[in-house]
Amino acid sequence: MEKNRKLIIAGNWKMNKTVAEAVDLVQGLKRELGTVKEVDIVVCPPFTALNDVSKQILDSNIWLGSQNMSEHNSGAFTGEIAAGMLKEFSVRYVILGHSERRQHQRETDDLISRKLRAAHGASLKAIVCVGETIGEREAGETETVVERQLRGSLSGVKAGEMAETIIAYEPVWAIGTGKNATAAQAQEVHAFIRKTVGELFNASVAKRVRIQYGGSVKPANARELMSRPDVDGALVGGASLEIRSFSDIIKNSI
Repeated sequence: MEKNRKLIIAGNWKMNKTVAEAVDLVQGLKRELGTVKEVDIVVCPPFTALNDVSKQILDSNIWLGSQNMSEHNSGAFTGEIAAGMLKEFSVRYVILGHSERRQHQRETDDLISRKLRAAHGASLKAIVCVGETIGEREAGETETVVERQLRGSLSGVKAGEMAETIIAYEPVWAIGTGKNATAAQAQEVHAFIRKTVGELFNASVAKRVRIQYGGSVKPANARELMSRPDVDGALVGGASLEIRSFSDIIKNSI
């Protein structure tokens, strides 16, 4: 089935890589992936490496992303980083509402909504994460949880902005565990997300919005996942920290 949506595969490096290691990694990715045109490739290093990685990928086919940002443009917010600061490093994408931040930093759907509106105000493309825990899945609450997160996190966003927003479905039980949702399980939730976006906005927006799968994505399962009609890419964690594994995920997805 032709999706008419370009795949987007992003590497979330989390709190890994020194500046020197980040430069080595992205140089290797440029060598391996320099001819790839079928996929939007995004790397999301830690804040400390944004400047050097940005210089390395200038005029390449790799986009730069940030792992987080503040909902504020400036002010007395110690330890935070604003959208305008990210744009100084040519950041194009920003991850919002990752489950680790929802869990450890107690980020709420309302906060993510405010961050999302700030991102759009700065012309950044947001990757908004949603997903259920193992307890919620086993209780049959996956759709309830995902819909609540979508409705809260996307509140106040205009239809035109939503069409340029990426949703990342990350079942919390599959992140960093080695477990992953089957391609059929991923497709089921992705289809539900697209349906919900259609209800919140309209059918045209739902058709355009790209939905990534995240949660122990590996070269071995990339092709099957990406072949599903509503899976439009991947948000990759651990496997994005190595040149070979991240490159193979992207090559296997085409």
